[in-house]
Amino acid sequence: MGSTVTNELTSCPACAGTTLTAFYEVADVPVHSCLMLDNPEEAKAFPRGDVKLAQCEDCGFITNLLFDPQWSTYAPNYEDQQSFSPTFNGFAGDLARGLIDRYDIHDKTLVEVGCSKGDFLALMCELGNNRGVGIDPSAVAGRVKTTAADRLRFINDYYGDEHTDIPADFIYTRHTLEHVQPVRDFTALIRKAATQGSPVPVMIEIPDMMRVLETAAFEDIYYEHCSYFTPGTLARLARKVGFDLLDLRLEYDNQYLVLEARPGPLSGKTLAIEEDVAATKAMVQTFLSRIEGKLSGWKTRIKDARQRGEKIAVWGSGSKCVAFLTTLGMVDQIDMVVDINPNRHGKYAPGLGVRIHDPNDLKQLQPEQVIIMNDIYEPEITRDIQAMGLTPEIRTI
Repeated sequence: MGSTVTNELTSCPACAGTTLTAFYEVADVPVHSCLMLDNPEEAKAFPRGDVKLAQCEDCGFITNLLFDPQWSTYAPNYEDQQSFSPTFNGFAGDLARGLIDRYDIHDKTLVEVGCSKGDFLALMCELGNNRGVGIDPSAVAGRVKTTAADRLRFINDYYGDEHTDIPADFIYTRHTLEHVQPVRDFTALIRKAATQGSPVPVMIEIPDMMRVLETAAFEDIYYEHCSYFTPGTLARLARKVGFDLLDLRLEYDNQYLVLEARPGPLSGKTLAIEEDVAATKAMVQTFLSRIEGKLSGWKTRIKDARQRGEKIAVWGSGSKCVAFLTTLGMVDQIDMVVDINPNRHGKYAPGLGVRIHDPNDLKQLQPEQVIIMNDIYEPEITRDIQAMGLTPEIRTI
């Protein structure tokens, strides 16, 4: 079942430019990657849509021309929690402590736009003795065990104008903006919220598209990510809605972009990692020169392994897994998908008719190959695999 969109997007959501140049298409992919389903029939029948990435000739911003907002449905069964990984928790702790120190966020009120299950909000409140308000339709109060529970409030809703008057000393959003196509309007809402009283600092964290383009990381292109940012395109958007940029940097092995800003006046300062529009366009050409080789390489590796009679497991059942297997069209070539998040065990990801297992189930499978969906976790996962007494070939994408 393809997308129901009949009219392609005709103007840039970031700058309103009217020249959008398409460069990459993937048809018939699940419209969500992280909604957990109860059986394989639901997973296989999950609605599908098409991805047609295009770049704005004016500002360089990249979006999916065929994105249909009717599929932007987030609920408590949206399962994207990453805090079961020691690697990720180390990053989150460093990020939280840095923000608290830089902006003296102690005994303050925080607002997190798109808080998911509330892990990071709880951490910020624990470390700084803060109060937190999290806004997200997938939030589940009490899911995260924390000493700050009595200082947390969750609003199960999509962020909108009605939330901009919530008093806050610091506002931030992590891995939310990439799910929003009207990004200029949405970012302007956050700026409005940051100016309700004395202007307050804002932090935005999102996946970095520069790495995706330069390495042809097709596993990071999926339907619910309708907006893709490089350092330059994020900086240009932030200034356009009236933010003065304080810092812009890459984090988490260059996978994430972190922007820190305050409402204007604008200083006009260009930050070190910003690229201009010409450089953003050059990255797209790099992607185009590499993507076919990346796709064919993985198809060949998996096909050859199956011909040798090898069993293959995938470690990581989230969006990367769904995009990796559905883009390659090789879901049926995988014997097992495992994940350390216990809330995913026994569930099924959209588009995959493969049950999600506890990693310990690999001991029964005895796979010859394990494909890791994110190479930053390779040391952590390799230790876990070795502790099971297994010796598969370990690959990262």
